[in-house]
Amino acid sequence: MKLGLQIPDFTKPGGPTTLGADLAAVARAADDAGFDIVAVMDHLFQIGIIGPPEQDMLEAYTTLSFLAAHTSRARLLSLVSGVALRHPGILMKQVSTLDVLSGGRAMLGLGAGWNEPEAVSLGVPFPPIAVRFEQLEEQLQIAHRMFSGSEEPFVGKHYRLERPLNHPAPLRRPPIMVGGGGERKTLRLVARYGDACNLFAGPHVAHKLDVLREHCAAETRDYDSIEKTGLLPFDLSNGPNALVDQLGSAAEAGLQTVIGYVPDLWHGKSLDLLARDVIPQVSSL
Repeated sequence: MKLGLQIPDFTKPGGPTTLGADLAAVARAADDAGFDIVAVMDHLFQIGIIGPPEQDMLEAYTTLSFLAAHTSRARLLSLVSGVALRHPGILMKQVSTLDVLSGGRAMLGLGAGWNEPEAVSLGVPFPPIAVRFEQLEEQLQIAHRMFSGSEEPFVGKHYRLERPLNHPAPLRRPPIMVGGGGERKTLRLVARYGDACNLFAGPHVAHKLDVLREHCAAETRDYDSIEKTGLLPFDLSNGPNALVDQLGSAAEAGLQTVIGYVPDLWHGKSLDLLARDVIPQVSSL
């Protein structure tokens, strides 16, 4: 099993003045510790599970570019970009740029999105969920087109790209993660377009992956070619072995990569503990 570090919280004791230096230190520590992915959320305001919207939140792709400069091996991911916030032509250009500047380490995370208040607050249109799923499928199609180098015009219901030129091209096609566990639409889109899925780790994972396997069969897609990832807080309050047991259960359910956030990232030595006592144990799962 591989582990990824998600950094969702940018409110720290020193405030914005030292945030750049402290974030760089965290990124270097995660890279050196052996985390396979370093991820941020693509949100403009903080989300409720972490804190109130007024807490500090950095824009995702600016932050990923900063992280690229302070890491050398970890893959870089927005977990995940909601379709309402970014025009797909611009988004694919951003991911391609990140891939080139990071030496081929960018991933594309896409989802239908859910946080209407942040969009409305900043004047970004936020269509109904049915429309966002239509947009998600079109954005996935555009991603495949632009990452492959095709300049063929794209004409869809929601987007029209006359010439999806993308130079410099990514160094290799960025893997595409489709976020969410919806069984009827989202997992079908994973089977049709995705290189990775992302689920909430828990007792339902095995069932969700069975549904994904069924969609893969219907789409004549190799189920084993899709990376199975999940989200799980890296809570060390009960000791490293308890977290290792949780990760073992996730591996038994079928997850290959678990991405988590560290609740006391800015306050403790959790990254050191994960590097010393958790990553070596789960690497063989």
